[in-house]
Amino acid sequence: MSMTMAEKILAKSAGKKESEAGEIVMANIDVAMTHDLTGPLSVESFEKIGTPKVWDPEKIVIVFDHQVPADSLDAANNHLVMRQFVKEQKIKNFYDVREGVCHQVLPEKGHIVPGEVVVGTDSHTCTHGALGAFSTGIGSTDMAMVFSTGQLWFKVPETIRFEIEGTLGNYVSAKDVVLNIIGQIGADGATYKACEFVGSTVKEMNVSDRMVLCNMAIEMGGKTGLVEPDEKTLQYVNARSNKSYEVMKTDLDAPSLETMHIDVNELEPQIACPHHVDNVKPVSDVDGIEIDQVFLGSCTNGRISDLRDAAKILKGNHVSDSVRMLVIPASREVYTKALDEGLMNTFVDAGALVTNPCCGPCLGGHVGLIGPGEVSLSTSNRNFRGRQGSPEGEVYLSSASVAAASAIIGKITDPRNIKF
Repeated sequence: MSMTMAEKILAKSAGKKESEAGEIVMANIDVAMTHDLTGPLSVESFEKIGTPKVWDPEKIVIVFDHQVPADSLDAANNHLVMRQFVKEQKIKNFYDVREGVCHQVLPEKGHIVPGEVVVGTDSHTCTHGALGAFSTGIGSTDMAMVFSTGQLWFKVPETIRFEIEGTLGNYVSAKDVVLNIIGQIGADGATYKACEFVGSTVKEMNVSDRMVLCNMAIEMGGKTGLVEPDEKTLQYVNARSNKSYEVMKTDLDAPSLETMHIDVNELEPQIACPHHVDNVKPVSDVDGIEIDQVFLGSCTNGRISDLRDAAKILKGNHVSDSVRMLVIPASREVYTKALDEGLMNTFVDAGALVTNPCCGPCLGGHVGLIGPGEVSLSTSNRNFRGRQGSPEGEVYLSSASVAAASAIIGKITDPRNIKF
């Protein structure tokens, strides 16, 4: 039987030879991740179940990233709950406040390899599909069952395969590609589907750029994002993990497969406008909108490639006096690389604020919130009303290059039109 990647991975995890879209399978979980914000509810639910020990302390990964360091008594209490759980359950893979955003830390630390089933109590867990794993977000109570049994049921999803072809122009990136796709199909256009990203454009992308595509699969309703593993994937994985793995690829004649063709040759930088991620417009349509804050970071665009893109534009320039710019590396590894390359000097010299690796204002619960009437231009993945602070504020989403150019000008700006 011909199958998609998602069908093959879920079949294997369920101990079956085959699975098909719509079927319910009980999957064995390879990696289970939770963090400081959603973890305490998972722990509370786990304790109510009454299972004395987690199913496998080496397959659980706990990352503090949403409110780090603790910015309130509630956050501090959440940290205490999770630290105690780590100690009691002898959780091996625990990353306290110093390490960074979970969706960046897990791949960096070698926890993700092709062919695995990965779950996390965060909707953007789909990021890890960039390495060929079936990775998806689940609720905290579902995670309690995973902690207890190591298993979880799934309805096998259909697959929509985005065949992306063409050469990206100057200052056009993976973020622009995925925003354009979301704008075309809508926030519910891939509901409960596995979103595969393939084609010549994807082949040219590095692993970080592929993570951007998979990260935002959830923003079109997807169950997971996936990129078929190739040599770039395996080089990344082999350098970071000693786990065994199996590479799986989609059979093009799989019955549940739907294909959508995307041509990016003429694509210009894209902007998601308030208050919906699928309210996407080319930057030329919104050029000149005044902004109050620029946020460079998050699990979408806080990687070293993003910091490099922004630093190239900011070097020798200065952030507008009317704008505050926050630069938040996605992980300690990214932070260290940026230091070694002198990027941090560039940001500080330009007048940006650099903070510790964390989620920052992305979730609307930590540093860098916007006030009533303020406008944020953000490289993160969501622009819902109130997402980054006041419900009376507005959030636009862009790539790192657009964010940097706009920070200098003080307005949403197409970097292709400016000489830096």
